[in-house]
Amino acid sequence: MGTAERIARAAAEAARRLAVVPTAQKDLALAALAGALARHAGAIRRANAEDVAAARRGGAGGTFLDRLALDRARIARSAAAVEEIRALPDPVGEVVRTWRRPNGLIVEQVRLPLGVILVVYEARPNVTSDAAALCVKSGNAAILRGGKEAARTNRAIAAAIREALGEAGLPDAAVQVVLDPDRELLLALARQTGLVDLCIPRGGQGLMKFLAENARVPVVPHGEGICHVYADASADVAAAVPVIVNAKAQRPGVCNAAECLLVHRAAAKELLPAAGRALARAGVELRCDPASLAILRRAGIRAIPAAPSDFGHEFLEKILAVRVVRSLAGALDHIARFGSGHTEAILTRDLAAARTFEREVRASCVVVNASTRFNDGGELGLGAEIGISTGRLHAYGPMGLAELCSRKFVVHGEGQVRS
Repeated sequence: MGTAERIARAAAEAARRLAVVPTAQKDLALAALAGALARHAGAIRRANAEDVAAARRGGAGGTFLDRLALDRARIARSAAAVEEIRALPDPVGEVVRTWRRPNGLIVEQVRLPLGVILVVYEARPNVTSDAAALCVKSGNAAILRGGKEAARTNRAIAAAIREALGEAGLPDAAVQVVLDPDRELLLALARQTGLVDLCIPRGGQGLMKFLAENARVPVVPHGEGICHVYADASADVAAAVPVIVNAKAQRPGVCNAAECLLVHRAAAKELLPAAGRALARAGVELRCDPASLAILRRAGIRAIPAAPSDFGHEFLEKILAVRVVRSLAGALDHIARFGSGHTEAILTRDLAAARTFEREVRASCVVVNASTRFNDGGELGLGAEIGISTGRLHAYGPMGLAELCSRKFVVHGEGQVRS
């Protein structure tokens, strides 16, 4: 039996036990995990400092280092996210709907855990505790395989997880953190059909492509975050500008950051100079179509012509593509052509325009008059997310507790037979 099969079989056995663990015991594990993260914070920070230093020596850029870094505040937020998940209702056993048939049978749809979940991620060590907490609460066993760049940090977080599982009397294999960076091991794990039930990748397009092409277990698609903010003709400039800046500049290296600003031509002369100045102050480079470039240059704001490839591109840097569109329909056409189905936002005071945008945009999250940065499990009240699905089968958008469950039919009868 190879390493991958041993890991998967241990997880499958743990999943059988977790599926029937009482809510109180799972909540005890999460309370213990939140406490362990706080107690181990110093060790986690020291390990993370070594990872960050090694990545910097290797030439990693600012956005990569931002994703990798865990300071005191981020560790505290991870612990708080675990507590938020603990406070959420247990999805396992929830009756989603029920109805009575004419023959007297009572039919229920009931949530149950998926089983064993393989989570593959890169330089995002916060995923380790988030995924562990979500899987334990939803009754799933987790196999967590982070990137080699965060190996020291993940090892330190894994120690806190093991401590918490032990305190709650849960099996060690309920959460296994795989530190071996061997891609062949990853490939073998993603081919453990019958043992691993779902693979959730979080990372760059190279990782996504590798798993989509090579895995034999189901893979949740997580497309690029080519997110747009569209300022409609009626957009309030004073309200719109802070949203635009937040969507692009608050944390540009994440998948829900805006990569393109679309502006209705009726709003462009007033809104673009105000937004351009604010974005320039935030250090954002503007790559513009001819119409937006002319407006910004007349206002004395530095901008450069956009290349065709700048539209539909995930920069993950302080770079923003800008285009003036003739109408709401033009914005919708642009998003349909260049969007990745992740997050799209409209800024408008026109209710009809907002409703049209909500109805016609195909994205995992549509935001009206707020930042794209809110497409996040914690911000949407899920406690955290294990990933953001950009496919429409099984789950769409941030995947929280409910999305880590399937549904089964339970039928109650009184001796009925089928004629």
